[in-house]
Amino acid sequence: MPFLARAYRVLGYEIPETLVTTWAIMVVLVVASRIAVGLMLSRPPEQPPSGKRLVPELVYEAVQWLVDGTMGRENRGFIPYIGTLALFLLVANLTGLIGVAPPTADLNTTLALATITFVNIQYYSIRRKGIVAYLKGFFEPVAFLAPLNVISEIALPFSMAFRLFGNMLGGAIIMGLLYSVLPVLVPVLPHMYFDIFAGVIQTFIFVMLTMTFIARAMD
Repeated sequence: MPFLARAYRVLGYEIPETLVTTWAIMVVLVVASRIAVGLMLSRPPEQPPSGKRLVPELVYEAVQWLVDGTMGRENRGFIPYIGTLALFLLVANLTGLIGVAPPTADLNTTLALATITFVNIQYYSIRRKGIVAYLKGFFEPVAFLAPLNVISEIALPFSMAFRLFGNMLGGAIIMGLLYSVLPVLVPVLPHMYFDIFAGVIQTFIFVMLTMTFIARAMD
């Protein structure tokens, strides 16, 4: 696995490998989601899920459990966004297993995801509190702390983006160096840590931070 993402030349333009992988993941998730929704809607309400219907229902219930526990049952409207974010991050973080650079090892990807979360935080904070209470919050607990509060708020998406980016890029670089030393012998244990364990943990952290910050903004 290369520790740096490749680029493909198409019609004279260089397209980063991480961008191609991102679009491939999006296509796979859209198709899989359509199939999953069809399976869930085709089950009669009185019939318990079984067989191939069990997987999408377990995924939905897992996301619902996370949202209920972190944001409260009254905020179940966030299940589609949180579920989409979690599935995309999980698949993106695990793409190193098939020999391509994870999209999350590209700062453009992580910064885009963090920006979406940041916009959600500001939007729902204003929607829940009103613009006056929202602006007033920057002057609490004392007025002279307003500049620091503004800087802290602006720094939030950069903190989330660089945390995910740094962890995934570090793992990709280490795996690339291992493959350059051991091109034949596949380092299974490092894969289990840097691609599977770290990928799952970073997905969970990013999703939990997203839910926590949005819920706090609406409090």
